[in-house]
Amino acid sequence: MTSEMRKRGTFKIFSGNANPALAKKICDILGVPLSETKMARFADGEIDAHILENVRGEDCYVVQPTCPPVNDNLMELLILMDALRRASAGRITAVIPYYGYARADRKPAPRVAITAKLVANLITEAGANRVITIDLHAAQIQGFFDIPLDHLYARPVVLEYIKGRNFENMVVVSPDVGSVERARSFAKRLDMGLVIIDKRRPRPNEAVVYNIIGDVKGKTCFIFDDLVDTAGTLTQVAYSIKEQGAGKIIAACTHGVLSRDAIEKIDKSPIEELILTDTIPVNASKSAKIKIVSVAALLAEAIKRNHMGESISELFQ
Repeated sequence: MTSEMRKRGTFKIFSGNANPALAKKICDILGVPLSETKMARFADGEIDAHILENVRGEDCYVVQPTCPPVNDNLMELLILMDALRRASAGRITAVIPYYGYARADRKPAPRVAITAKLVANLITEAGANRVITIDLHAAQIQGFFDIPLDHLYARPVVLEYIKGRNFENMVVVSPDVGSVERARSFAKRLDMGLVIIDKRRPRPNEAVVYNIIGDVKGKTCFIFDDLVDTAGTLTQVAYSIKEQGAGKIIAACTHGVLSRDAIEKIDKSPIEELILTDTIPVNASKSAKIKIVSVAALLAEAIKRNHMGESISELFQ
């Protein structure tokens, strides 16, 4: 911790069981110890959280993505924040690298829940004063919160990796219309062309490609999306652009959920390399195609700037 940060008072970083390795990396970068908690279970599976340090008046950060097992990790986050609030923490910031339940962000049919809003309400009611997250599935989820939210982008981390590879004749591929803005920002910074995939989703976790807007023939194609779950969309896009003459196919996703047989699909697909961040713990040894880049420095800088009262948006200008 720098002397300037100490002048602003101390702060503490806590972690549940979702991604303690990422929390430890953040602490190492900031030069602070990971604060102690005791996470136990009752016989029936209920979570019992105990803060083992004095936090009265402290600036507290809880690092906890709501990745699988989603419900367990979400409850851990809520219970940890409730414990901090009842221990008189000065300010509680939920650092949620991966915000789960985000895909239900509107009502596509009658009588369905908007879980992205429900989870936002739960986080606020549990005691969060602020949220820091990375690459929300839909940008409008920021408006579901009645507390400040800092929406970070993994783009700089992935860009640094891509620029270091010196790929030639590359185009950026948006896997669907909803990802166009994200893909366009990559294309602009890499000074490359943009290809858009016209995709339909007849049912959850199933995608059908109808049209490819743009030229991929003979080009290195870089597909970027916010998350890869069952890898149905990602691999279907890869097969489609390969049929249209694409050369090397590289994919990058911020959040590697990798459910069911996702890794097997990726290994069999034309994708030559899949770049993931460590917002979610991923066992890269399961596939030679998977490469992991860390968002720890990005989150550490956001925490430092938040603690110091400095601008976080300047990180992405």
